[in-house]
This record gives sequence, structure tokens and C-alpha cells, in this order.
Amino acid sequence: MDFSSKLLENAVQEISQLPGIGKRTALRLALHLLKQPKEQTQLLSKSLSDLREGVVFCDECHNLSDTELCEICASPKRNKSLLCVVEDIRDVMAIENTGQFHGVYHVLGGIISPMDGIGPQDLTIQSLLDKIKKETVSEIIFALSATMEADTTNFYIYKLLSPFGVKTSTIARGIPVGDDLEFTDEVTLGRSILARVPFEASISKS
Repeated sequence: MDFSSKLLENAVQEISQLPGIGKRTALRLALHLLKQPKEQTQLLSKSLSDLREGVVFCDECHNLSDTELCEICASPKRNKSLLCVVEDIRDVMAIENTGQFHGVYHVLGGIISPMDGIGPQDLTIQSLLDKIKKETVSEIIFALSATMEADTTNFYIYKLLSPFGVKTSTIARGIPVGDDLEFTDEVTLGRSILARVPFEASISKS
């Protein structure tokens, strides 16, 4: 791809490194930005810079936040004894959109996947165990996607939690096997949260 401007080429190169964006799409986006008022492009640039510099991980749940405690963990209206374990922030957003869950979350930051070089030590599992030791948690809901890696992660954490005697459950399998949680429609996901089953029952069925 030949460019008449080195600045345009640099912009296309950087944009094309974003997931799902090839060089042609990056070029269209760059040309679109050039057609917009300069103020709009500056706002985009500032928002991206602020995002990178200002966003932190919540001290309690590891969700992305603008402050040390995210809005969910800081809210007095949330049931702190009901803890939902999810893979990442997209799953938090998906469940929140259902309006059916009023507890708090624990974001693992991924799932165990030896093929991708991701082991238990790469996730926030130890932080979860520390939380169970310090706080009064009545139930832990496993809300990971319906994949083999997610099931492995669920079982691994379940075994670690066994000595604590805390109730464990998993979302009902209204979600097609192999689907990511973030792509599940809100109605199905909401019903899966409400119709959750004891984790032991999910093991016997699998």
C-alpha cells in the first residue's frame, strides 16, 4: 500500500494494530478522521490518552475503574455476600445489563488455558481466596463462558474453595456450549443467573 504522506502511513500502521482492523479499514478510519473538525480528533486523542493514563484496576474485584474502588464495590446497595466470578470486564458489563444480579464481582482476568500459556498463577485466583478468608461470602457464582477452558477453571477454583465450606453455584446452561458470555442476549443471561444451580450438580451432568 503506497502512501503519499508519511504521517498518514504512520496513523494507518498504528490503527491497524487494533483487533479486527486490517490496513484497508485503518486507512478508511484515518481518512474519516481527516475529514472531521480538528476539535473532534483532538477529543478522541485526549480520551484515548486519559483512558491509558487514568483507568486502574479496582482494589476489591479487579474490574476496570476510574478510582481505587469501582462503583459496584463502593455501592452500599450491593449484596457483598453474593460474589460472581467472571473472566473479564466484558462479562461484568453483560451481566449488569440484565439487571438481574445485585451482588458483587471478582474478575479473574482470563481463564486457565495451557495452550495459550495461561496458568492459575496468571489469574487473580489467590486474590479470590484471600477475599474468602477475610470477608463473609455466603455464595460464589461461577459465571464463566460455556467452554472447556472455562469449565476447567471453574473446577480448579471449586477444589480450592472446598475447605472454606462456602456455597458454590454456576449459571444455568441456557447459554450454548462454546459461546462467550458477552455475546449472549440479556434475557437468556439474566435467566441463567436467576436459575443458577449448585456447582456439584453441574459436575455430575458434564
